[in-house]
Amino acid sequence: MELDKALVAVCLMVTQGKLGFLKNGAIICFCSLFLADKRVDNWPLMHSPFPTLTISTIYLLIVWLGPKWMKTREPFQLRSLLIIYNFGMVLLNFYIFKELFMASKARGYSYICQTVDYSDNEYEVRIAGALWWYFISKGIEYLDTVFFILRKKFNQISFLHVYHHFTMFTLWWIGIKWVAGGQSFFGAQINSFIHVIMYMYYGLAACGPKFHKYLWWKRYLTIMQLIQFHVTIGHTAFSIYIDCPFPKWMHWSVIFYATSFIILFGNFYYRTYKMPKQPVKNGKITNGTMANGVSKPENGLVMENGKKKQKEKAKGE
Repeated sequence: MELDKALVAVCLMVTQGKLGFLKNGAIICFCSLFLADKRVDNWPLMHSPFPTLTISTIYLLIVWLGPKWMKTREPFQLRSLLIIYNFGMVLLNFYIFKELFMASKARGYSYICQTVDYSDNEYEVRIAGALWWYFISKGIEYLDTVFFILRKKFNQISFLHVYHHFTMFTLWWIGIKWVAGGQSFFGAQINSFIHVIMYMYYGLAACGPKFHKYLWWKRYLTIMQLIQFHVTIGHTAFSIYIDCPFPKWMHWSVIFYATSFIILFGNFYYRTYKMPKQPVKNGKITNGTMANGVSKPENGLVMENGKKKQKEKAKGE
């Protein structure tokens, strides 16, 4: 037991870069493996990375094969299912946000710098549990793509969409395995709050056209996400600057990851809301009303041979 404590202390200093003479790659690798959070070992999906990797691989196969399977089939509307799903995600993300906020406040967490406590303290376990649910929620969000495929909204399955969903679920396994607490609570708390608002929007949109006039604020969801990424980079960079005792490889990974999102979401925002709209040519809108990177017809109308035509009802409508 005493040896384990000593190894933990040494490995914490190694991963935090405080023992410069122990920069051997093998030592760092050993310490990273040794410091894996023992509390989560027996939690679902956490004993090994293979279940998570398997689920993510199946997701990519669905992205590839799903549109081919649906090509000759009629689209499903899935309105009732979408309402249940979206408002269910509102509740799940609110629970995650509430748990992280309440438990971190009770534990006296700092929003500037917070180390990981691997103890079985009641509040630390609650934070770890909330972060695990956050990880699970990213797996559930794979259904976003499945629903797009079933509804034949193929253009919405952009590189940004797939990259975002695939990496969030896959990479957060690493976060839960090694740092289910400490600084990790900050980003998850912000993101879960934003997802409460985002899935509220999608839930209301799924309720039908009578709610659409109240949903003028879609663009601000993207703005909130961009602000989130900038705040994350600033928070992480400051943590590095003050030498916060948290794994530095994790800090730098977060900065790189958030930067990739700023580039992708920034490009989406510009193309969707800032790029000049192109006129209708030969019955086609080259840059029309956008929704998640795809041209969205207004009032249920589509263009055919330059004339407006009511969309055919999808299966299940």
